[in-house]
Amino acid sequence: MDQKEGLKNRGRTREDVEIRRKAAEGFTGADLSAISEYAIDPEMASKNIENMIGTVQIPLGYAGPVTIHGEYADGEFLVPLATTEGALVASISRGMSVISSSGGANTMVLRDAMTRAPVLRTEGIAHARKVMEWVSDNRDLIDDAVSGTTSHGRLDDIEFFPAGRDLHMRLSFETGDAMGMNMATIASEAVCKLIEENTGAVTVSVSGNMCSDKKPAAINMIRGRGKTVVAEAKIPRDIVESKLHTDAASIARTNTSKNLVGSSMAGTLGANAHAANMVAAFFIATGQDPAQTVAGSMALTYCEDDGGDLYISVRMPAVELGTVGGGTSLPCQREALAMIGCVGDGKARKLSEILAVTVLAGELSTLAAQAAGHLGRAHAALGR
Repeated sequence: MDQKEGLKNRGRTREDVEIRRKAAEGFTGADLSAISEYAIDPEMASKNIENMIGTVQIPLGYAGPVTIHGEYADGEFLVPLATTEGALVASISRGMSVISSSGGANTMVLRDAMTRAPVLRTEGIAHARKVMEWVSDNRDLIDDAVSGTTSHGRLDDIEFFPAGRDLHMRLSFETGDAMGMNMATIASEAVCKLIEENTGAVTVSVSGNMCSDKKPAAINMIRGRGKTVVAEAKIPRDIVESKLHTDAASIARTNTSKNLVGSSMAGTLGANAHAANMVAAFFIATGQDPAQTVAGSMALTYCEDDGGDLYISVRMPAVELGTVGGGTSLPCQREALAMIGCVGDGKARKLSEILAVTVLAGELSTLAAQAAGHLGRAHAALGR
């Protein structure tokens, strides 16, 4: 191994991890023996973590099977979920059982585009208009700049939001089966450089927060970010009564009072019972960025008493996930993705539909438990 290769691989062996962990033990006085037990090759994890000292294990279970009739997910699925919250997997499994007994859930991906929103400094509103006109008139040059940074991404749309001397631009990219945040950032930097060279505007930041990444934001609720996905199911009256021990009118009323009115009074972005629970467990299991749970939490749950049957739907405007890149290549996460047939290229939209049904199942079960007055009982029975 030459010197350059040696420098590249420095700190990535099991011996390096051991040295670093012993140093941490010496500094903190903590026993890190459980953390030292891991199956991940440190070299494989080198793109996901710095200063690796081991791993933290989270219990992994599955919910389902659940029947899905989607554009990309079609069939029965056992869904892997990683969590430390007792009762969560059991509740989701109950919802999935009810959905499957009712014929399954329908899903659809409405939009698929990752955003990055640079902010540029202009001389004033007249200059900002000239910059916007130049961008609009030179999409071919901008598209070429984007294609020079990635073979998988494509610029789909540019929106302008001038404010004083600042010009915010929200760029939307198709990113294939990657979640696409890094891809969008690198492509946006290339676009900003081109604009600077041709207009005299100056980049303040490649991210001006109108993206908006890892923060609850109305713009993502309205315009979407990542994948916008919907899922629905119709639960017949007899199944609502026999499996959920309540009725459609009570569930619909609970959803209105809790998720719609209560959420509005609290000023939340999104209106749901606990969508973040399902999103976080699903994301951790399948190697997604857990911080993107914040966008997944902005789901809208809709319920309707349909002549005694229950119609239930969830709309998720900002599902930010992928089946390539990030943590999806780590061995445990890859196996979890394999459980639902979502390893590698061509699977990201399928994965988003499975997530939407997982959220739908969790919402159904929790709303039914609350409508029947059983929520506290379930947690007590399962030791929580």
